[in-house]
Amino acid sequence: MHFGLTEEQEMIISTTRSFVEKELYPHEAEIERTGHLDMDVVREIQAKAMEAGLYAANMPEDVGGAGLDTLSWLMYEKELGRANYALHWTAVARPSNILMAGTDEQKEKYLYPCMKGEKWDCLAMTEPGAGSDLRGMTATARQDGDDFILNGTKHFISHADIADFSIVFMATGEEDTPRGKKKLITAFFVDKGTPGFSVRDGYQNVSHRGYTNAVLEFDDCRIPRSQMLGEVHKGFDVANTWLGATRLQVAATCLGRAERALQHAVEYSAERKQFGQQIGKFQGVSFKLADMALELKAANLLTWDAGWKFDQGTVTESDMSMAKLKATEMLAFVADEAIQIHGGMGLMDELPLERIWRDARVERIWEGTSEIQRHIISRELLRPLGG
Repeated sequence: MHFGLTEEQEMIISTTRSFVEKELYPHEAEIERTGHLDMDVVREIQAKAMEAGLYAANMPEDVGGAGLDTLSWLMYEKELGRANYALHWTAVARPSNILMAGTDEQKEKYLYPCMKGEKWDCLAMTEPGAGSDLRGMTATARQDGDDFILNGTKHFISHADIADFSIVFMATGEEDTPRGKKKLITAFFVDKGTPGFSVRDGYQNVSHRGYTNAVLEFDDCRIPRSQMLGEVHKGFDVANTWLGATRLQVAATCLGRAERALQHAVEYSAERKQFGQQIGKFQGVSFKLADMALELKAANLLTWDAGWKFDQGTVTESDMSMAKLKATEMLAFVADEAIQIHGGMGLMDELPLERIWRDARVERIWEGTSEIQRHIISRELLRPLGG
């Protein structure tokens, strides 16, 4: 097996890292202090990201994106992941790939404006009573002639406050399964400002300051059939086709933050002296560094392996779950050990470590909890044996 990077991948890494350090790092402290992302700052960075060819780099070339293969895209995500999440996600936006599932008319209305930085999208699946069990959702879309009428609530919807439209998944019927009745799901585009559709502030989150969540409420919200994404009852088909690599995206951004934390820990271990020598020479510290590097490399390899397989068409659900599980749990470990090495200074906001430590917590929950990832992995092991 060849593990070397191509010249293009090396360029993607160096260009993105340089952009992150120069354009994103300087704004982190203000966002962490205020919990607010200034949209003037977003527009300024957005223009620079477009000029650098980094904006919407996850999308295909034929719609104006960079057309990166999955592995190269994950390397790009890793470098962006070093910075405050609100900054890199909003200012260096990556529109949802699910927009590619739209009709030509829908692409004109929703996809291309996102590619140009004129609009933002958000994805709405989770409900107060339906998190990991998406087929248990209670929000509904009822057909009425050529329209659908939407009712229900979605929550934990990331950046919905700035999104110009939501891609909403609603129950449109039921089917019998060996485990009882399950909801049939359909996806819709819903524009902000549509009567019966409201967006209200969500919850204060310990992780990712400045990156907001919202509650979406639908009260007899009427939309035309033309705003249905895909076919009736086929919402999961659309999601599974176009959202397959989101777990790997989470894994990749965790790699970037873990690498930043480890770098701080190594530098501090070489500079800080106690009892007449560098603290890195004490076994209690040096072994921590070794374990941090080991876990980071293992997570890197699992993520790159899954990304490469994704492009070959050979990736399994287990491959992606292993990458997401390992990278998110590794980040928690590395962030915690980096703080331990720094002692009290690790918890001060002069360094990014306390932020990385806080931000790490949500990674084991969104895009499928660690428990869900373990369920997927074990199910793939047991299924061939009838388990």
